[in-house]
Amino acid sequence: PRAPAGMGDVPEPCPQAPLAVLSKVELRVSCKHLLDRDTLNKSDPCVLLLMQSQGQWTEVDRSEVIKSNLNPVFAKIFTVDYYFEEVQKLRFEVYDSHGQAGVGTHDDDFLGGMECTVGQIVAQKRVTKPLFLKYGKFAGKSTITIISEEISGNNGYVELAFRAKKLDDKDLFSKSDPFLEIYRIDDDRSEQLVYRTEVVKNNLSPIWEPFKVSLNSLCSCEEKRKLRCVVWDYDSRGKHDFIGEFFTTFEEMQKAMGENKVQWDCMNPKYKIKKRNYKNSGVVVLLDLKIHRVYSFLDYIMGGCQIHFTVAIDFTASNGDPRNSCSLHYINPYQPNEYLKALVAVGEICQDYDSDKKFSALGFGARIPPKYEVSHDFAINFNPDNDECEGIQGVVESYQSCLPKIQLYGPTNVAPIISKVARVAADEERTKEASQYFILLILTDGVVTDMADTREAIVRASYLPMSIIIVGVGNADFTDMQILDGDDGVLRSPKGEPVLRDIVQFVPFREFKNVSGAGTRSCL
Repeated sequence: PRAPAGMGDVPEPCPQAPLAVLSKVELRVSCKHLLDRDTLNKSDPCVLLLMQSQGQWTEVDRSEVIKSNLNPVFAKIFTVDYYFEEVQKLRFEVYDSHGQAGVGTHDDDFLGGMECTVGQIVAQKRVTKPLFLKYGKFAGKSTITIISEEISGNNGYVELAFRAKKLDDKDLFSKSDPFLEIYRIDDDRSEQLVYRTEVVKNNLSPIWEPFKVSLNSLCSCEEKRKLRCVVWDYDSRGKHDFIGEFFTTFEEMQKAMGENKVQWDCMNPKYKIKKRNYKNSGVVVLLDLKIHRVYSFLDYIMGGCQIHFTVAIDFTASNGDPRNSCSLHYINPYQPNEYLKALVAVGEICQDYDSDKKFSALGFGARIPPKYEVSHDFAINFNPDNDECEGIQGVVESYQSCLPKIQLYGPTNVAPIISKVARVAADEERTKEASQYFILLILTDGVVTDMADTREAIVRASYLPMSIIIVGVGNADFTDMQILDGDDGVLRSPKGEPVLRDIVQFVPFREFKNVSGAGTRSCL
């Protein structure tokens, strides 16, 4: 397991101690001279990013499909964690997509692949390599270029909403089908594609969908850095018609905050020279701009936030009958069961960060008195008005008192607990003081029933001052937990929205229950 930000900065590493994350890296991909697999049109390329883990290649993300283009510049930005001491193997595979059928993986659709490491890309900043087909055969003159950029500490993002008015009509029998591209101009005068909007069909005054980009991607967190914005008329054969362009900066864009709007003349330089009375080729308007600052765990702590811990314990029937010695909840008068061992080992570490030493203690997945209805977020002290316990010992006592009174049941729904803590964190953030940071410690034996709802809840929670530590108890299959952790790829909601911050850390208790206290601390 790898340490969440701020939780692994204690010295004395143990054998299982995680590698320190040096940084997150953004990767931009473009290709040239791709093979043409289509009979009538050109190939419709898409790039798949795979990472090697324990000898197996796993897809972690993929780009958009670019229609009819053998020299694509992909708008998709891949984000990967860069572990300085680790050889992280990447594989980029380019495929010809087939409309609704999606990206095929047949040899006929394969346009070429390339392998490298994250370290190589970071060291060189720009890597261009030939694409290879199966058995080491060159894919013609095809090349792939990867440009890397380490994300700085300022991980804010901006939400932008653009529209245009009275654009030039480039089509003979209908109106233009406009889309907008934003490029960042770097110090060496090269241009990096930041975002490409969707195409709005048959409309000279389009309103494009609002979108989010990181400040790092948009302007390298430099407000005065020049941006080039280009409007095109979409062509299904890949030969898009240039409508016009304008230059701006993020500093200028910020005038669109609140009720204000900012607009630019969309200019075609050729028309400006040729036409005497040329004014513009339309106007582009920035309707709205919202800046969202993203703070790390350390930002909150160093800013004076108090830590508030909530413990959530899995009381589902899969843990076994507490009267049976095989149960993870076995009521043993002589020694603590697996849940108590995990609670004390992890809870005592967490207690160090908590100033008032009070823990909210919740349970989920059990039938509870008086009506014995299933609850997925009940106070284990049975006091819904005050679910706090005095220190980890208070949680232990409430757990021991609660266990004989409830009936272990199911299903294993984790989303209600996450949403409950998230609501408290959201209320705290709305006070504008944001004086508390919330950590949810979930103790569970494995498989999550409401996986889709849990992913959605985690994505929502990633916007709040909140982190989640999941401790796997017992020897069950923890595949779901590793997916939620997101170490093998960015966790996304069912609709595809990525987490804003990596807020989940999964720890299998069996891997460090015999390690010393200091060792356990650094494994977290």
